[in-house]
Amino acid sequence: MNRRNLLKSFGLLATSQIIPTQRLQAALPEISAPTRVLRIAHLTDIHLSNSKNAEEGLVHCLHHIQNLTIKPDIIFNGGDTIEDALFKTKNQVKKQWDSWHNIIKNDCNLNVENCIGNHDIWGLYTERHDVLYGKNFAMEMMQMQTTYKSFDRNGWHFIFLDSTQKKKNGIWYTANLGEEQTEWLKKDLASVDKNTPVMVMSHIPILCANVFLDNVKIRSGKFQIPGSWMHSDVQDIVSIFNAHNNVKLCVSGHIHMLDKVQYNNVTYCCNGAVSGDWWKNNMYHETPAGYALIDLFDDGSFTNTYINYNASALKVGD
Repeated sequence: MNRRNLLKSFGLLATSQIIPTQRLQAALPEISAPTRVLRIAHLTDIHLSNSKNAEEGLVHCLHHIQNLTIKPDIIFNGGDTIEDALFKTKNQVKKQWDSWHNIIKNDCNLNVENCIGNHDIWGLYTERHDVLYGKNFAMEMMQMQTTYKSFDRNGWHFIFLDSTQKKKNGIWYTANLGEEQTEWLKKDLASVDKNTPVMVMSHIPILCANVFLDNVKIRSGKFQIPGSWMHSDVQDIVSIFNAHNNVKLCVSGHIHMLDKVQYNNVTYCCNGAVSGDWWKNNMYHETPAGYALIDLFDDGSFTNTYINYNASALKVGD
């Protein structure tokens, strides 16, 4: 075969492999984009006090959320709703909750699902004989039947955990689930269809990286991470999650800093703080005051986007 005939043969071969565009499109399966089924505004560490800057700051944050082009369907409140109940008198705690109720009534038209935080717990030890001592006060103020729960919505399963437990000496607090809640978590996850994606919310991070940046002490060449900063039972919880491939996302607050850790196909997002540096400054370390916008999709995927709502414009700290 001469060179000309050889080239003709190659040309015929190449032409025979060409498939008309219409036939090619018909042969390929249609791939549709996932559909968003729920948009959540995750607010955590509001630390609402009766001070003007805290009250105005929360109102500004709520208005920012409700004026988004695509408005959230619901607010998940991740705990530390009020400034502090651990070391306050009953009257002082009640005033903080009154401020919360007033703002939610007048400046929020979204439903709110609450998670309990360490500063929501009435822990003044001299009041331990009061019927509202401990978590009961916060449960009454946030209309919670239990401090941990689960529910289904729009094709997702949600688990709200209670991170805060008493120390062995009876004083608040350390970060873990405790035996009863751990067993409940195992049973709850076992009851969920394996094809249903799961999102978990806790106040204190189950797993995070930012604890190494928050003024952590180093002694004898070792990091000293307090048991109140991150779940001390992290290995137990991760082991539970490992048995359920549908656990997708865990969100938390508590540290006032923003980070994302992915471990064994579970994403852990610590979503800053609405109050920034406890309303003294807009920034806490490198994280501005803000909230997270969480979009959940029908295929189990999600996005977690941190929003700086410009608390600095309020002259926080003045």
